[in-house]
Amino acid sequence: MKCVIIDDEPLAIDVVESYVQQVGGIEIVAKCTNPLEAIILLNKHQVDLVFLDIEMPNLTGIDLVKAIDNMPQFIFTTAYPEYALDGFNLNATDYLVKPIPFHRFLKAISRAKEKYELENKVVVSPQVSETAAPVAVDNFIFVKSEYENIKINIDTIVYLQGLKDYIKIYTSDTQKPILTLSSFKDILDKLPPSKFIRVHKSYVVSIEHIKAIQKSKILVADMRIPVGETYKDTVMKRLGV
Repeated sequence: MKCVIIDDEPLAIDVVESYVQQVGGIEIVAKCTNPLEAIILLNKHQVDLVFLDIEMPNLTGIDLVKAIDNMPQFIFTTAYPEYALDGFNLNATDYLVKPIPFHRFLKAISRAKEKYELENKVVVSPQVSETAAPVAVDNFIFVKSEYENIKINIDTIVYLQGLKDYIKIYTSDTQKPILTLSSFKDILDKLPPSKFIRVHKSYVVSIEHIKAIQKSKILVADMRIPVGETYKDTVMKRLGV
């Protein structure tokens, strides 16, 4: 993953940089103390993750996110916890309050990597997926729900909803969703990426069951699923809209 660190305090940049160097798997492509220069940088270069301060001169981190049309996933790094709600409303991957404990940083990085892997997995083209490891040889999966493993026909899956540590699986042949203790990553590992697409941090939908696409929602069965801002461009491109 390629990342950028944006903070008006050089010492704060040094802390994040040292943490990044310890976890590995992430390349720092730029460090920036001026948010206005950061906008130019983000519009010119392909970046996967942004560490972003909020209180900065001339432009806050929140306003910077709103100013970028195709904002990469981002983690707020700030001394002000009161902006947390605004941060998550903007679909921030995480919100770290300074001074940032290393264990908390690791948790944020884990979330970012999981999100990155899921986003890149669901946009794999059918041609590419044919050369990758087979995901589902049969047209069904088993998921554990309560005390039994339930067989689900993949073609009947309409959409998935993430609820913290659980996933709700909505199918066309049952009215009640199947609730299973799992993550999106574990479920998507079992499903063919050519048939499903993640449209929101909390939703994955079956492409076959999409009925209509609106500006910020997708109609699946009788449910209007929100399309997250950070997913919108990828979703529309994948669906050819």
